[in-house]
Amino acid sequence: MSGLPEPRSSLGLREGYHSLQVDAEVRLNTNESPWPPPEAWRAELAAATAGVAWARYPDRSAAALRSAIAAAHGVRPDQVFAANGSNEVLQAICLAYGGPERTALTFEPTYALHGHIAHLSGTRVRVVERDAELRLAPGAVAAAVGCLDPAITFLCSPNNPTGMLDDPGVLDAALSAGSGLVVLDEAYGQFAERSALPLVRDDCPLVVVRTFSKTWSLAALRLGYAVAPAPVVATLERVALPYHLDAFKQIAGRLALGYEADMRERVAALVSERDRLVAGLGALPVKVWPSQANFVLLRPDGRGGREVWKGLLERSVLVRDTSSWPGLAGCLRVTVGTPGEDDRFLAALAEVLA
Repeated sequence: MSGLPEPRSSLGLREGYHSLQVDAEVRLNTNESPWPPPEAWRAELAAATAGVAWARYPDRSAAALRSAIAAAHGVRPDQVFAANGSNEVLQAICLAYGGPERTALTFEPTYALHGHIAHLSGTRVRVVERDAELRLAPGAVAAAVGCLDPAITFLCSPNNPTGMLDDPGVLDAALSAGSGLVVLDEAYGQFAERSALPLVRDDCPLVVVRTFSKTWSLAALRLGYAVAPAPVVATLERVALPYHLDAFKQIAGRLALGYEADMRERVAALVSERDRLVAGLGALPVKVWPSQANFVLLRPDGRGGREVWKGLLERSVLVRDTSSWPGLAGCLRVTVGTPGEDDRFLAALAEVLA
């Protein structure tokens, strides 16, 4: 025997994407909802799953779920692709439209899995940096897309980890400057003042990606979807594994959409709490970027981000250390939690910075 085979060389030394999970009384590092979904949804889900024929495969097309998502957004079911979290949606896009000899374009700093998943699919990744304030100008996007003509251009709105909305001209520039697919990740879209969902149509190469993890308080469910031109959805279905969405997930997602009023109430409460958190940070020696998501990016003045992160963890408060990410030296990202959790964070941060 000659031992184990080597993985393909194109993987290089890339590590899997992860967020450090350690014991802490206050966990504000993964942008989850601090509140659970409605109890009425849980009761309805229990009743609905009691009748599932577990010995049979689920509906391969996820027709009922896709119809419910389509109705929620005013589109057709054939314009909806659902998958195991928005990351599997991104993976399907890269498998279908990326690959060897094709290019994906990202604008850093942004969601790390855009480039990571593209790399794993064998797609070339080209990176354009945002400006010193982490903003993105339409002219810079037009120049990059026009020069590289990427097969996939990834945008994120609100952007993760900055929390900011890009200029509306950014999307227009990406769509008009090239011939490839433009993927707009709206994982935090319901927290923001605008969405690109109304722009999706069959003759426009725009894909909007959403998730149930954040605003629907269903991170444990791992359900995401894309709203896209019908021909794009048909292509994504060709690269999806058979029966990739289990019956439980399909039922849970469909029923959750019946509690939109509860979702919007949670979102409004988090937006209000986000504003209170930002106001609290304004009294401390930190730089804060404006956020339209459920998290806030900050940079402590005169202190290393890793040092401050450790100080917070010593006080049992866990946030995301982003200080090693491109363009984010010294930065931390904090999820908006409950008022009590945010008070603990602000008090701990004040002690660390004192």
